[in-house]
Amino acid sequence: MTPEAQRQRAVWQVLLLSAGLLVLVAVSVTSVLLVNKARDASSLVVHTVEVESQLSNLLLEIRRAESATRAYLLTSAPQFLAEYEAAASNILPAADRLAKITSDNPVQVRNYAKLRTAIEQRLTEFARGIDRVKNNDVATSVTVLRNGTSTSAVRAIAEAGRDMRAEEERLFAMRTVDADRTQVLASSVTIAGSGLVIALGGLSVFLVRRSSRARDEAEASLRDNNLNLEAAIDERTADLREANDEIQRFAYIVSHDLRSPLVNIMGFTSELEELRGDIFRRIATLSRGQSPEPAVPENATDTAEPVLEGADKQLSEEFTEALGFIKSSIGKMDRLISAILHLTREGRREFQPVRIDTRELMEGIVSTVAHQIAEAQAKIRIDELPTIVSDRLAMEQIFSNLIDNALKYLKTGVPGEIAVRGRTKLGFAIFEISDNGRGIDPKDHQRIFELFRRAGTQDRPGQGIGLAHVRALVRRLGGTMSVASELHQGSTFTITLPIKWSANRNTET
Repeated sequence: MTPEAQRQRAVWQVLLLSAGLLVLVAVSVTSVLLVNKARDASSLVVHTVEVESQLSNLLLEIRRAESATRAYLLTSAPQFLAEYEAAASNILPAADRLAKITSDNPVQVRNYAKLRTAIEQRLTEFARGIDRVKNNDVATSVTVLRNGTSTSAVRAIAEAGRDMRAEEERLFAMRTVDADRTQVLASSVTIAGSGLVIALGGLSVFLVRRSSRARDEAEASLRDNNLNLEAAIDERTADLREANDEIQRFAYIVSHDLRSPLVNIMGFTSELEELRGDIFRRIATLSRGQSPEPAVPENATDTAEPVLEGADKQLSEEFTEALGFIKSSIGKMDRLISAILHLTREGRREFQPVRIDTRELMEGIVSTVAHQIAEAQAKIRIDELPTIVSDRLAMEQIFSNLIDNALKYLKTGVPGEIAVRGRTKLGFAIFEISDNGRGIDPKDHQRIFELFRRAGTQDRPGQGIGLAHVRALVRRLGGTMSVASELHQGSTFTITLPIKWSANRNTET
């Protein structure tokens, strides 16, 4: 095989692996977007059904009030008056509810305005009829009863109701079609993307197998020229076979409905990293016009960095930098997922109330971070703290996170001073953890309690879950948490917890 063919084959391998990764990401993102769109369309369908149901309820209440009014006009029986009053009291609240859920549709807003006017007119007619009966004006009441079905209010209610129902039926048909179309599109994208990835995987396997045959021939030639290279060749062959196996599993991974995209990305990144040295070693060799598999000294290893020049060197550096960015993003995503799983497990854990000497608890926490205290040249002062009944593990996590943050964000070159104080008030224990550290900008006071959000200069390790986790635990224990701080003026975190917490207050956050 000519050097040009080998170079093209190496480029195609890289392109195929990159294309597979891009298709995988594109299918994942597109599927998520389409699923969200289908969910939105379905919610609109449900909203339409809700509007129709509310409209039916409103019209039913009007009919109930009308029937009760007629019965009272004819019989003057108190039970019909009570039934009228009950129905009439439900009409306007039901109309308000209908107005609220149709406020997003200008057509329905106009229809509702007509319906509301007619309803108020009809309620006025009902009230007048009731008053006439109460004033013994039976003749007029009977006349009103005979003409009651043909009043303008009745016609207006019927017309507005028909218009609103027709509009909702139109929206229902349109939204149902849209939801069905989105679901079909999502399925088509997933199937097409999976097929494309499988095809790329098959083509990759074909090229790798052809590469393996060529490599075997080169290995035979090298063994004839220098038997001392046999061990190195076997090792490189094993690595490449392992890479081949990874590519062959590519289609299998994708066939599992993209259940583990993060694992797939990690696998392909490792694959690219393994192939990098061989690819650029081949490029370096070809650029010097040498054989694709040159002999190397006995003390050389196949992991030695190839000597590249000019554009090849720049390409190698860019390739290495890209791999670094991908691995960094994968690591961050993995840590975030682990953090979420940790928070989820904590949310399911059942708290157990026990009596806790918080001063003893705090002293134990301080003893575990003694080396950090020494490194930061800090001092921690623990005042008298109240004894409470709460969950010990949760309390340890709360105070450990706060002490760790206080030590982490001290001012450089300034001896740290951290104070822990406590008092009781109206059945609650109030704990304050103060420090003389770098402080927090007031505009970030709420941001620091949000999951995966951090404030200030990001020069300390962390994922932005510590304070969010602490606040979640405090809330589960029936307490509150706040912060008072200014930039460069230190911070004070205040935790308020019930002195006697009971297990029946254990709710998930």
